[in-house]
Amino acid sequence: MKYLLLPLCTAICFWSCSDKNKEEKQIVETFPVTSPIKIDTTLHTDYVAEINAIQNVEIRARVKGYLDKIYIDEGKYVKQGQILFTINNPELREHVVKAGAILKSTITELKSAEIELTNTKRLVEKNVVSGTELEAAKNKVEMMKAKVEEAQADESFSKIQLTYTQIKAPFNGIVNRIPNKIGSLIEDGTLLTTISNNGEVFAYFDVSEKEYLSYTSNFKEKTQHSNEVTLILANGAEHPFKGRVETTEGEIDPSTGNIAFRARFNNPEKILKHGASGKVRLLKQYRNALIIPQKATFEVQDRMYVYVIDNKNRVKTKAISSKYRMTHYYIVDAGLSEDDKIIYEGIQNVKDGMIVKPQFLEMKEISKELSYANTPK
Repeated sequence: MKYLLLPLCTAICFWSCSDKNKEEKQIVETFPVTSPIKIDTTLHTDYVAEINAIQNVEIRARVKGYLDKIYIDEGKYVKQGQILFTINNPELREHVVKAGAILKSTITELKSAEIELTNTKRLVEKNVVSGTELEAAKNKVEMMKAKVEEAQADESFSKIQLTYTQIKAPFNGIVNRIPNKIGSLIEDGTLLTTISNNGEVFAYFDVSEKEYLSYTSNFKEKTQHSNEVTLILANGAEHPFKGRVETTEGEIDPSTGNIAFRARFNNPEKILKHGASGKVRLLKQYRNALIIPQKATFEVQDRMYVYVIDNKNRVKTKAISSKYRMTHYYIVDAGLSEDDKIIYEGIQNVKDGMIVKPQFLEMKEISKELSYANTPK
C-alpha cells in the first residue's frame, strides 16, 4: 500500500510545484501601465462640401434670331458690360424705324391740332364759332398728345428690343461652355452660356443636429478663430486661404437630421470652380478630454476594450467608448477615470484574471516615446 502512495504523493507534489511556478511566473511578468489624463485640445472634423461661385448666372437670349457673332471663348475672363454675342434680327431694326416714323407723324398731327386750337380760340373771341367747337379742338389736342406718348413708348420698346440683340456680361467672371455656334437659330430663352464669378466661393456642407449644437457654443465665444475653417481640395491639398462660416440654414432637414452650413473662401487665382467638391475642416474644442493611448485598446465585435489593473494587480477587461480619435490617442467618452490603471503595451499577451507586475509610465513619457517613433530617421 505504501508503495502505491509514494508515486501519488510525488505526483501531487509535482503538480503543486508546477502550479506554484506558474503563479510565480505570472507575478513576475512585467507590463507597462499608465493612467488616463485630462487635457484641453482643439481637434477637427471634415465634412463633404459643395463649392459654388458667389455668382453663377445663365445667359439666355431674350429675342429670336440667328447667332451673328461670338466675341468671347469658353473659359475666358470677361468684364461687366463686355459684349458676348450678337443676334441678327432685321425685323427688330425695321420695327425701330417704323416706330420712329409713326412718332414723327403723330408729333406733326399734334402740332396741327395745336394750331387749329389757337385759331378756334380767336374765332370764339370774335363770336364767329361757338364754344362747342373750341372744346372739340381742345379734345383733339389732348387725343394727339396721348397718341404721341403712345408712339414714344412704342419707339422706346422697339429700341429696347433691339438692344437685346447684343448680349453683354452682367458682371466680371469666367465664361463657361458655349453650346451654340455662329449661324444657329436662337429662340427666346435659348441658353447661350453661363458666367461664374469665382473671385470668392461658397462651400456648403451638412452638419448633424448634435454637432451643430456643439459647434454653436464655439461660435458664441466669437474668438478670432471661432468660426474659421479650412478647405481640403479633391486632391487632398489644402486651399491656401482660410474661410469663415457665415451662416446656417433656418431649419434642420427632417429626413436627414442635418443642417447646412455656408462658408466663404477667397479665390483670387480662380483655382476653385463652380460645382467643384472638397471637404470643409471645422475645428472643435474639447475641454477636460480624457485620453488614453490607442495601443492600450483592442476591439471585439465592434466594441472597444482595455485591460485594467486592480489593487491586487489582477487584470480585468473593461469596455469603453470613444467619441474621437486623435493621433496615437483616443478621447474616452465613458468607461474610465483618471484613477484607473491600464496596460499600455503587450496587451496581446494578457488575459482576463491574470496577475501581473505593473511598471507605471507617465503619459508624458509615452508621448515622448510616440513622438520619437514618428520622427523621420
